[in-house]
Amino acid sequence: MAFFFSFFSFEKIYGRSVARYIRLSVENLLKIENLINLKLIPMQNFIIKTHRSGTIYAKPHLFLLNKGLNSGKPQKEPFTNSFVVILEKEEDCESIFFVAFSLWQTKFWHQHLVGSVIPFLRLPDFKREFFPKTKMMMEEHEQHVKHVAALKLLEQKEKQFHENINLINDMRRVILHRYCNK
Repeated sequence: MAFFFSFFSFEKIYGRSVARYIRLSVENLLKIENLINLKLIPMQNFIIKTHRSGTIYAKPHLFLLNKGLNSGKPQKEPFTNSFVVILEKEEDCESIFFVAFSLWQTKFWHQHLVGSVIPFLRLPDFKREFFPKTKMMMEEHEQHVKHVAALKLLEQKEKQFHENINLINDMRRVILHRYCNK
């Protein structure tokens, strides 16, 4: 009974409805619990932050360009203007690299570029879009592994193709050099 009277005396003194605040906080807790149960909040097993030149990272990592029309381009070596994605395992680094590569190739980041002269990606925008995309692509793990294998094979064939083009150009130069120096 003492609690009941002290509860109402609190309301009269401070002019606030305590019951309303209790109800709102319970509703907020229920919303958060529903989000967690529905798994709408992705589990983050990597860290994304702005790269500072000269910084050395101990864990596996990759760099993503954040300025210009090639924003989102992944690379193992640092760019001047880039984000760094720090991961726990090397296998995760490779998987995330190919997810980032596919997003860059499809020009996914063009819709998020800001700026008139030199467009750039903002870190909060990048995080907001990158976490759900990686989660979605990683959920279908078997299909993801097949796509990564196909991309690796295509990358290898592209490298061989460029080497063949260079050899053809070298042979053309040699033939032209012999022809001109007769």
